[in-house]
Amino acid sequence: MSGTGRRALVLGATGFLGRHVAARAAVLDGWEVVTASRTPDAADLHLDPSHEGLRDLLRRLRPSAVVNCAGAVAGGPADLVAGNVTLVAALADAVRAEGGRLVHLGSAAEYGRVPEGVPVAESAPPRPVGAYGMTKLAGTELALRAPGAVVLRVFNPVGPGAPRASLLGGVAGQLADGAPEIRTGPLGAVRDYVDVRDVADAVLAAVTRDVTGVINVGSGTATRSRDLVRALLTLVPGRALTEDGEGPARSAAVPWQRADIGTAAAALGWTPATPLDASVRDLWETAC
Repeated sequence: MSGTGRRALVLGATGFLGRHVAARAAVLDGWEVVTASRTPDAADLHLDPSHEGLRDLLRRLRPSAVVNCAGAVAGGPADLVAGNVTLVAALADAVRAEGGRLVHLGSAAEYGRVPEGVPVAESAPPRPVGAYGMTKLAGTELALRAPGAVVLRVFNPVGPGAPRASLLGGVAGQLADGAPEIRTGPLGAVRDYVDVRDVADAVLAAVTRDVTGVINVGSGTATRSRDLVRALLTLVPGRALTEDGEGPARSAAVPWQRADIGTAAAALGWTPATPLDASVRDLWETAC
């Protein structure tokens, strides 16, 4: 352990959010950072998500903070429960037994449909509309049972390395493949898109500050998905856009979301710094 005795353990360090958190944390002054992933040989340590595996990991490392970026964003209900509920339950139990402080990444999908035009605050009652949001909400409730835990409810992260399973990552993938016509589902939904590097900075602020409870992490602005896709298409002129595919059911069920990020500013001293045009440009540079 470092001379300061402060160690941060980043779980899910090879995912979209986890990679950026680990990269930003590597230069965190006075902290030693250890990464863990379920992908073999992709991080410092292999992550065994069982109760016994997590207890053993925390017992050996004795981290001051455990950052949970692990989870499931796709798959059937059983996959979502395993990644977003069962793992978090085991992790919260391990933190209670072995010590450390839990910083868990939640999701704006926990809020579900909200009144249009009203930024959603942490006090809003969560009403998830699909299995993903339901399992993320269950994970949040379990994480908060760990002493001193904080849950960052992340809105729609974009930026370099966005996976093809995401809207912008999928469009960038089609562009990189040379598709003359970009096909998506309906793009009328309005979302709070936030740069993934800003999300990582919010995570590090939560690691280093004495905060608890739920904190929104978003840009604080509402952007129509179509506008963001068109911004990406301007980087590769000559491609047509057709919205004739099937989008996620939760997109249709939740037409509008925008985060109230006042708590993040007050509790974390954090505000987003990266404009969306830079997020889109950097996403494309990593995809092509």
